[in-house]
Amino acid sequence: MLTEKSSAEVSDRLNELSELKELARQGPDPKATERQHAKGKLTARERIELLLDKGSFHEIEALRRHRASGFGLEAKRPHTDGVITGWGTVEGRTVFVYAHDFRIFGGALGEAHAQKIHKIMDMALAAGAPLVSLNDGAGARIQEGVSALAGYGGIFQRNTRASGVIPQISVMLGPCAGGAAYSPALTDFVFMVRETSQMFITGPDVVQAVTGEEISQNGLGGADVHAGVSGVSHFVYDDEETCLAEVRYLLSLLPSNNRELPPTLRGGDPADRSGDALLDLVPADGNRSYDIRAVIEELVDDGESMEVHATWAPNLVCALARLDGHVVGIVANQPAAMAGVLDIKASEKGARFVQFCDSFNIPLITLVDVPGFLPGVDQEHDGIIRRGAKLLYAYCNATVPRVSVVLRKAYGGAYIVMDSRSIGADIALAWPTNEIAVMGAEGAANVVFRREIAAAEDPEAMRRQKIDEYKAELVHPYYAAERGLVDDVIDPRDTRLVLCRAVSMLSAKDADLPRRKHGNPPQ
Repeated sequence: MLTEKSSAEVSDRLNELSELKELARQGPDPKATERQHAKGKLTARERIELLLDKGSFHEIEALRRHRASGFGLEAKRPHTDGVITGWGTVEGRTVFVYAHDFRIFGGALGEAHAQKIHKIMDMALAAGAPLVSLNDGAGARIQEGVSALAGYGGIFQRNTRASGVIPQISVMLGPCAGGAAYSPALTDFVFMVRETSQMFITGPDVVQAVTGEEISQNGLGGADVHAGVSGVSHFVYDDEETCLAEVRYLLSLLPSNNRELPPTLRGGDPADRSGDALLDLVPADGNRSYDIRAVIEELVDDGESMEVHATWAPNLVCALARLDGHVVGIVANQPAAMAGVLDIKASEKGARFVQFCDSFNIPLITLVDVPGFLPGVDQEHDGIIRRGAKLLYAYCNATVPRVSVVLRKAYGGAYIVMDSRSIGADIALAWPTNEIAVMGAEGAANVVFRREIAAAEDPEAMRRQKIDEYKAELVHPYYAAERGLVDDVIDPRDTRLVLCRAVSMLSAKDADLPRRKHGNPPQ
């Protein structure tokens, strides 16, 4: 039984604890928060509140402080040490998070700061739950020297260890410079916000000093640059609120870890809904363009999908969506951009997406309308052979359910690479407008019948005749079906139903790769 004195001591201790936690929660003086808001940026805690379900956040190590000395650090030891760590839920499922607090040391990483991140990363991996990082920091804390650099090494190691085991999402909400930028690059998805997010290894000042080039921070490493030029960023938005809402949506499509299936969510869109619009969306003439995104919208549940890398390598579309409630990854050639050819960027984009889906048990749907690989000296010299092989390797290595549909044309090696039956597609389908061949009839006739054409009295008439002969013999819609290279030629209007049934049938697929430490994919 507590005495009056001991009871007062407990009360004092509890009051002290409450005050400390409130101090940690509020952060530095209000002016720091005002400066953050003046830049159009939310505070770390405001961001966490938007990301997680209301009232679900459990913070750890809120009272952590650094032990460094020198350069005035010993006089400045704020709680949290500039990073907030913990876990909560998104739509009821556990998610771990850490958020840099730019108001404290500019969000710069020191030893204690890094140890907090290491701990939350270890917890996420042990619990088998996604990890989201809200990045807004100035890099390594210079005053702590090599200890800060070692902290980044621990983060990189954990990013790599968690790769393919739990989803890792990086949300860039401020600057990210130097070695710090490699952690987002090691994660599965990178989100950025226009005007306030920047990523670069060397900043504009260093670039100008070394190369003489003058460029702004956004021009060097802003959101649109990384979304459309470098391919570092997968998603870009105009404001933090929209960005964090889309992170929540992405998490709703992903499993918690590689031992689970993605969450199924059936709505009111019937699996047997007829796709009459598809007959008009895809022209039978192989030379006419169309937007494959309209086809995807017609096929998936409620027309909803989440496109990845929408502005980088637009000649290939990669998206997450649902078919009859089941999450699927869609890879599709885009005739509206570069006629849908495969090039270096599109191959790398597709390969990374296929690998992600395979890591997290997400079935793959491949929509094929590809005229081939992009020809050109630059493509060859920049390594289209080894870099294009990345997409081939990713598909061949994938053990998730795989269904491919040839919508129109599929020529040459690009046909093989786009998840053909010969590289392991579980089900290969085609529309009656398909043309599967080594090359287009015009090019093939010029090669195979060049002598007859050259010797003819009317070379052009002979060329047209040979083109028609080649089409009739090898390029008709049923040539591949007759040889078992496609399982069925289907009515385009039935595509959604056939895909829904295929994904459901393959949901229990169990395929193993040969025992090995790991493969050695083309680089």
